[in-house]
Amino acid sequence: MTDIAKDRAADTFAGYRIAVLVPCYNEGVTVAQVVRDFRAALPQATVFVYDNNSTDDTVRAAREAGAEVFSETRQGKGFVVRRMFTDIEADAYVLVDGDATYDAPSAPRMIARLFEDRCDMVVGTRRDQSEAAYRAGHRTGNRLLTGFVANVFGRTFTDMLSGYRVFSRRFVKSFPLLSSGFEIETELTIHALELGLTVAEIETPYYARPEGSQSKLSTWSDGFRILWTILELYRSERPLRFFGAFGVALALAALGFAVPVLVTYAETGLVPRLPTAVLSTGLMLAAFLSFAVGLILDTVSRGRREMKLLAYLSHRAPGEERRRKL
Repeated sequence: MTDIAKDRAADTFAGYRIAVLVPCYNEGVTVAQVVRDFRAALPQATVFVYDNNSTDDTVRAAREAGAEVFSETRQGKGFVVRRMFTDIEADAYVLVDGDATYDAPSAPRMIARLFEDRCDMVVGTRRDQSEAAYRAGHRTGNRLLTGFVANVFGRTFTDMLSGYRVFSRRFVKSFPLLSSGFEIETELTIHALELGLTVAEIETPYYARPEGSQSKLSTWSDGFRILWTILELYRSERPLRFFGAFGVALALAALGFAVPVLVTYAETGLVPRLPTAVLSTGLMLAAFLSFAVGLILDTVSRGRREMKLLAYLSHRAPGEERRRKL
């Protein structure tokens, strides 16, 4: 970034507190570059590195590069992000991985979009800069999960699993983070979609990891964890649909067992297959019970959604605090 660009970025965000959040686990090879790049791109921002029990020189490298370094002992990216959101006070939060794959010069554009459109989350959609940047399995999994979320929760993002995001203060301070690992991106996305928050996407370059650094993401295990998180969120946020589907399946099974019994009874006036009749009755009762559970939990879910929205609305919109001072 040129000196002119630096001055322009500093003037644009003057008066705003901007925090760059970098969760790290064994990123000693790359974290110094990440810190230097974001300090250059956002000279007025403070870069916070939270170490998650690294066994290499991540802490030393981050501190020498100029970051404020803290630690989170509970293992998992979700725990680290939860700690960051709790501890740090700012007007805009830039969340980025410490693997030097994301483009720091894109951060000013993302923050500008956040303030100009009064968004609550701006996602950096990854654009591969090399074949090695994005493994085929990860790309396919991302598309499948993105499509699934779109079918379940409606509109979604092009790159649901991007680790490069900018948040407003009201999003960060009202977000009920529950996940512990890489499924954190899924939870962030669904929270925004569920409350109908104002979001945006900006395409950003995505680079391959520098030589000597290794990805912590497992295609299969983390993919299944993310899918399981989506199913859990679907159960908690759409209980009537979730339990209603079970109710329909049970009712159809009950009818399947009941029809032969009813036909025999109509023809002979007898019920020779009493166990089948009992099974059919039990399945139909279970179907009605499933529907009832769905209705009750749907009411609970609506109340919880209203509480989340009230917590979100208790914070000012992006840039509002600065406008009041002016």
